[in-house]
Amino acid sequence: MTLTTEAAPKQHPLVSATGHVLKARETGIAIALVLVVVAATAVNPAFLFSGDGFRDLLLTPSLLMVVAVGQAIVIITRNVDLSVGSTVGLTAYLTGRLFIDFPGIPPVLVFVAGIGLGAVLGLINGALVAFAKVPALVITLGTLYIYRGINVAWAGSDRINASDMPADFRGLGTGDVLGIPLLTILAVVVLVVAAWYLRNLRSGRELYAIGSDPAAAHLYGLRVTSRVLGAFIVCGALAGLAGVLYAARYGTVSSNAGYGWELQAIGAAVIGGVAISGGVGTVWGAAIGAYLLLTINRALPIIGIEDFWQRAVVGILIIGAIVLDRVLAVRQHRRLIAAREEQS
Repeated sequence: MTLTTEAAPKQHPLVSATGHVLKARETGIAIALVLVVVAATAVNPAFLFSGDGFRDLLLTPSLLMVVAVGQAIVIITRNVDLSVGSTVGLTAYLTGRLFIDFPGIPPVLVFVAGIGLGAVLGLINGALVAFAKVPALVITLGTLYIYRGINVAWAGSDRINASDMPADFRGLGTGDVLGIPLLTILAVVVLVVAAWYLRNLRSGRELYAIGSDPAAAHLYGLRVTSRVLGAFIVCGALAGLAGVLYAARYGTVSSNAGYGWELQAIGAAVIGGVAISGGVGTVWGAAIGAYLLLTINRALPIIGIEDFWQRAVVGILIIGAIVLDRVLAVRQHRRLIAAREEQS
């Protein structure tokens, strides 16, 4: 007697892809973002349908999204960069000084200078973490104050005004294409490039392996030191880009520019599903987290939530995201143990 086994029906690729999207952590964050927008708009239609409502919804979180993408790349390697806010402030002030000290300088060179300075600051962080083997939390906490101190000493009580910068450069912060702000378009380009890199290039996928188990990555022969160093450089460069765009967006730059952005960037990444323990998450989630974070900050006063609860809600979201990551990790660990027991 012959036994025949029927193969399990193969799912259509579209059905499989749809199921994957629905199960993704980023989908839940995106739904939460939509619900916040709907709730705020129901209370006050001007939140979305006023002249600047939709524009502000797209524009306001754009700069934080750029910083959060860089932060997510570092967190994926099981590190963190607390100095990104100071880097934003330093490069924003550099941007204004370049236009003042070198009249007629092409904006392209200003972008190169800002991104370059950010990359150098990220290189310093990465070198101390990767070569000196000092915890990133300690190193970047120190450079947070060092970079901010340099900015305060350099700027003093001076302030860069919009009139100090050329109109075509400031147009980046106010211009749009088909109603979509230019800054949002630039931020999305950064997001797409970073997501493609992490998903399709071997060096990008290795960042996840390093974050999941650095010791195993070493034993496997991965270039852990250079990959971690590169992650910090990219994070610093994106913070530098955000600093240049900050000057274009707001026109006025003082020594407190970018203050507190490091915590917002970390919060956006964690809320978006990037595990603080490394090895898990996507830059898509960090980007949606940035939009959710700042949209909540803008929506809660409209709904009538008091200031204390506005801050508490953000904290609850961050704690909830961390708890959820832990629950999912424990559940995955149990599944692996069960699968091994079945095989044995």
